Amino acid sequence: MARFEVPAGWTVQGYRFALDPTPGQVRAFRSHAGGARFAHNVMLAVVKAVIDQRAAERSYGIVEAELTPLLNWSLAGLRKQWNARKDEVAPWWGDNSKEAYSSGLDALARGLDAWGKSRAGKRAGKPVGFPRFKSARAPRSVRFTTGTIRVETDRHHITLPRIGRIKTHESTRKLARRIDNGTARVLSATLSEDASGRWHVAFQVVVQRAVAVPGHVGAQA
Repeated sequence: MARFEVPAGWTVQGYRFALDPTPGQVRAFRSHAGGARFAHNVMLAVVKAVIDQRAAERSYGIVEAELTPLLNWSLAGLRKQWNARKDEVAPWWGDNSKEAYSSGLDALARGLDAWGKSRAGKRAGKPVGFPRFKSARAPRSVRFTTGTIRVETDRHHITLPRIGRIKTHESTRKLARRIDNGTARVLSATLSEDASGRWHVAFQVVVQRAVAVPGHVGAQA
């Protein structure tokens, strides 16, 4: 997938709102976040099994050209592998938006890419370790990048794929106004649960920079 390029004169900005979901929506939030974690862990296990198999084959003296092929670790590659397995490993996958699983796979693809570049000396900074399996006790979150992602016109609701219309604790007026006047566009929405159990949504938005108005220039003598 091509990387999004921020247009000239625009910048990326975040907007975060506390949510006031119904009990049913909280269950949907948890299901989507759990789906993201599950897809991440399933495909991490597949990737690790291939790496371990290749290491074992090397120890048997098998030449590099005859080793088990590596998997494609890009998001597209992981998604293809997940789609081939999901009916078997997650027959319930249709309960959630496909974005839930894509969210987990995207996190894994980024982690594997960072590990690979760090290992090859192509990444600055501290060494990056191999991705770890995500625990069920880890903070819950899930990211949406496609589908119906909307800030509603009443300024007190947002809409997310499959989950639908969700009430916010605070007004979304500032973001909604920018969207309405064409100076902002939503790129993604991330649901996350904090330590107290409250859920928030964070919108990643590309916004048009304000144009500076020149001050008054007095007439020259």
